[in-house]
Amino acid sequence: MNLTYLPLLPGDFADEARVWIYQSPRLFSIGEALSIEERLNTFTSQWQSHGQPVKGKGFLFFGQFIVLLADESATTVSGCSTDSSVALIKKLEQEFSTSLFDRTQLAFVVKDKIELLPLAQIDYALEKGFITGDTLYFNNTVTNKAALASQWIVPVSKSWLAKKLARH
Repeated sequence: MNLTYLPLLPGDFADEARVWIYQSPRLFSIGEALSIEERLNTFTSQWQSHGQPVKGKGFLFFGQFIVLLADESATTVSGCSTDSSVALIKKLEQEFSTSLFDRTQLAFVVKDKIELLPLAQIDYALEKGFITGDTLYFNNTVTNKAALASQWIVPVSKSWLAKKLARH
């Protein structure tokens, strides 16, 4: 599976640019993906904070992860502008009959595919060897561009799950 995404990150955004990641439990179809990318581009081109334009960018990575970036070096993202991005994600959720706010599903690369696993089943998956320290994990808790570039897709052994790994 090709996990290349770094060249797509905007080079003119500060490393501290804020990041929000929304994970779908399913792969979007090509038509859905094109529609989502168009909606993200329209939203970020019109995104504002207290009447000032937000330097933003939106992506659909791997057909399953919506990633929003906001470079606050010029305009700080306010509560209202954050609310507007959440409203967009909720609309996409409804329109495409998916869940984008479920943080209890963790994403891994298993046998060259993105697989989701409920948080409650992590210990079992580790115990049975379905997930190992080398399994790639999508750390959707990253909060800025630098972390997105270096800590989003990491081996389980380099994530917060490493402490669970030590018990198995």
